[in-house]
Amino acid sequence: MNLALWIAAGLLAAVALAGGLSKTFIPREKLAAHEGGQWTANASDGFVRTLGVLELLAAIGLILPAVVDIAPVMVPVTATCWVALMVGAMITHGRFGQVRLMMLNLAYLSIAAFVALGRFGPESFS
Repeated sequence: MNLALWIAAGLLAAVALAGGLSKTFIPREKLAAHEGGQWTANASDGFVRTLGVLELLAAIGLILPAVVDIAPVMVPVTATCWVALMVGAMITHGRFGQVRLMMLNLAYLSIAAFVALGRFGPESFS
């Protein structure tokens, strides 16, 4: 179970890192031109960048606290925050009729819930 939770957290961290880097460093207009990025057309640059920074922090929070054994409770807290972020992403993609992306967000939400429940519960770091 511990290995499965590490793999799940690593997968989510990779997804968060990729999304965070793109939202933080790629211009909003360029994001809006790609599938799944249409929502950025009506969002401010600051909002998109803020989401990007939050995703970068999530990538760090899913792995680093457990690796360095400093506040490892942040791993399930971060996973819980990722669940909330994915609910918002599903609502946003739903408004654009992007069912495939909604299902992808649901998969990420499920993985994050697995990490949160596992690390708060039977496989906690404490």
